[in-house]
Amino acid sequence: MTGLAEQTRWLDATAQAALVANGEVTAGELLEAAVERIERSNPALNAVVMQWFDHARSMAADPNLPDGPFRGVPFLLKDLYTSFAGQTLSNGNVALKKARKIGTADTTLVARFKAAGLVIAGRTNTPELGSLPTTQPLAWGATRNPWAPDRTPGGSSGGAAVAVAVGMVPFANASDGGGSIRIPASCCGLVGLKPSQGRITVGPVRAEVGLGVELGLSRTVRDTAGLLDAVRGPGIGDTVIAPPPLRPYVEEVGADPGRLRIGLLDVHPRGEFLHEDCRAAVRAAAALLEGLGHTVEPAWPTCLADATLPRKFMAQWATQMAMAARDIGETLGREVTADDLEPVNWALVEQARRLTAVDYAVAQAAGWAFRRALQQWWADGWDLLLTPTVAEPPPPLTEFDNDPAHPTAPQRRAGRFAAFTPPFNMSGQPAISLPLHRTAEGLPIGVQLAAAYGREDVLIRVASQLESAHPWSSVHPPIP
Repeated sequence: MTGLAEQTRWLDATAQAALVANGEVTAGELLEAAVERIERSNPALNAVVMQWFDHARSMAADPNLPDGPFRGVPFLLKDLYTSFAGQTLSNGNVALKKARKIGTADTTLVARFKAAGLVIAGRTNTPELGSLPTTQPLAWGATRNPWAPDRTPGGSSGGAAVAVAVGMVPFANASDGGGSIRIPASCCGLVGLKPSQGRITVGPVRAEVGLGVELGLSRTVRDTAGLLDAVRGPGIGDTVIAPPPLRPYVEEVGADPGRLRIGLLDVHPRGEFLHEDCRAAVRAAAALLEGLGHTVEPAWPTCLADATLPRKFMAQWATQMAMAARDIGETLGREVTADDLEPVNWALVEQARRLTAVDYAVAQAAGWAFRRALQQWWADGWDLLLTPTVAEPPPPLTEFDNDPAHPTAPQRRAGRFAAFTPPFNMSGQPAISLPLHRTAEGLPIGVQLAAAYGREDVLIRVASQLESAHPWSSVHPPIP
């Protein structure tokens, strides 16, 4: 790897932006360094599935490149719902990949990424329609975990996680409808913040009352805070709007969080499997937090033990998949069939079609009741809940393979793996995964902290405190 590509490989986005601002490098030079790293590492990992290098070169060379907080920093979009004018989007779907429909407008979020001065160089891999906590779509093939290439990098933002983990780019766009930021953060050793619902607009096309939110994956807390500052806020017509912060989130980095009351969940709330490595990770984090002066005690919202919770979540999830399939049909100009979707997703579409309007309304009402019950725990005087991010270390990719004879098998496997993240999509609360642990084999294990609705500031303060006490950004995967 040549000089600048190696020198900037492990610099975070904040540091790279400072190089451009100080005139030490140009945006074009930073981009070429990133291109070199992508071309070197991507063939073995399959993280970046669309490469827009020439277009990015024109962005970097534009004298009118916006003078935002990340001016000149190379960036990647997730291949899921992030329309970019003049470029294609596949949502991980074979039929959309073949159609190569060109985007006619930017989503509001993409426009904000551009306004921040980011140089967008391509798209990262995602499972079809973002439906699984792994990244191995039939459209593009599997993305491999750089810590163990036979293992999943998590999903659905697995391509983004791998690109950041190996230093292709310092941070990248990611989204989270059931854990899709936090799970790959755990699997790949990164910082992954799921913002509050309504913190960042998903307009103008996506439904704001869905489970999904947008932001990114990074290696440092300050990059996560800075990106949140750059893109936060409602869009035109939004009705779910998180309260604005009292000050910029970057000012929370290094700020004293005070003495917090933190509940510890170190068991599976429904009595199911929890790997000992994940239990050890969350207990070690609890000890670290106690050493920093916080009060940590075994306590958690009892509503998490609700055995009907997965069914409530899946009723909404299946309906969103059916809506996504309908959108694919509108793009293709014909009705979608089983041949257009992977078996696991077609099974979800069929499940949604069996639901009546009353069934969906009942599930939605149950979701709102759960939302209120979960948020009540914080209203009763708790500051944070500490949990594992996932129930086990990254499983082998083969465990999520599509099986036409058993189309729901990947989804059932996903439910065992991703047991701790979906509740906070249902409740709308912010939650962050931090890379505080590793297995004996060196695989990353994340821990999750969840705050009250709208309190990303508390998460950033504590995450920054943990980052200082237990630094992680100097530990890199073995992929060259």
